[in-house]
Amino acid sequence: MSTKLQNLTPERRKYSHLLHSFLFSSLYFPLSVFLRSPTFTIWIAFTISSDQTMASEPVNVSEFEALAKKALPKMYFDFYAGGAEDEYTLKDNEEAYQRITIRPRVLVDVSRIDTSTSILGYPISSPIMVAPSALHQLANPEGELATARASAASNTIMILSFSSSYNVEEVAASCDAVRFFQLYVYRGRHIAANLVERAERSGYKAIVLTVDCPRLGRREADIRNRMIVPKLKNVEGFVSNDVDAGGGSNLEAYANSTFDPTLSWKDVAWLKSITSLPILLKGILTHEDALKAVEVGAAGVIVSNHGARQLDYSPATITVVEEVVRAVKGKIPVIVDGGVRRGTDVFKALALGAQAVLVSINLPGF
Repeated sequence: MSTKLQNLTPERRKYSHLLHSFLFSSLYFPLSVFLRSPTFTIWIAFTISSDQTMASEPVNVSEFEALAKKALPKMYFDFYAGGAEDEYTLKDNEEAYQRITIRPRVLVDVSRIDTSTSILGYPISSPIMVAPSALHQLANPEGELATARASAASNTIMILSFSSSYNVEEVAASCDAVRFFQLYVYRGRHIAANLVERAERSGYKAIVLTVDCPRLGRREADIRNRMIVPKLKNVEGFVSNDVDAGGGSNLEAYANSTFDPTLSWKDVAWLKSITSLPILLKGILTHEDALKAVEVGAAGVIVSNHGARQLDYSPATITVVEEVVRAVKGKIPVIVDGGVRRGTDVFKALALGAQAVLVSINLPGF
């Protein structure tokens, strides 16, 4: 039975007017800017030859994804688009949005629509931010530099991935904009400490700690393709990615040899002790963990199942947003990622209590 959005709380009521601008759109504002910006050649553009071009310009995210599949090497497309194991959660992240219906109200003056909002006090043009996703240069030579410029042009916040193709300093120098930095914690804690200090020095405004990755999820497409992880610029000089994959995914072998499986709630205090930046926790799916996040002093939570790339058969993110929102009781912002493909998805997330959504330009993300 589908969920119906009705009787919005007063603080969410102002978003009801967004329905008219979002309805049946494909994240047109501001995602269309990312896809069309002169500063950002979408992943596929530089590899599609003239005889491969579509008869008409793509008009939604799914059509761009279809072009990307034609243009990118299979190993890279599968890396960007794949999920864990049976990919049940990967499919459900999108289908769960489709099960939610909307009861539109009519005869409302929508001549003046304001989609702007703010996250941690930083104003953005709409409640759509750029999620952390790895290795943009696999798809575009300019990689995260292009993503950063497009984010700035769209007046939104980009969360730079720990596993980016360009390092924190290079992305910070690419343009003037508000950016957050996403952090994994390796077994050598000095690496995380170094990166946090560099991010703070480079003007990043928050740290986004990924908390759902004690080991890398079993991504079978990467195993079949024998995915090889390129050098990660942020950890050059600290860690080598030359690890024995045993005939499988070099990415999986590298991640499982470097990620710290002992990471726990007490380490949020450690992280807070080495930075003055606010810390958001990415990977929250239950009210219990949302409450813990508030208790340990997180500045915000991101409802995320890692783009369905970690634990298959975990819940679709949109299905647990209300649970998390109720748990934090407005004390900290709640952001959600996973499965967002259209403006109506953004509207549904906002109506259920999220302050913003994260979208990955290269699909689920790492």
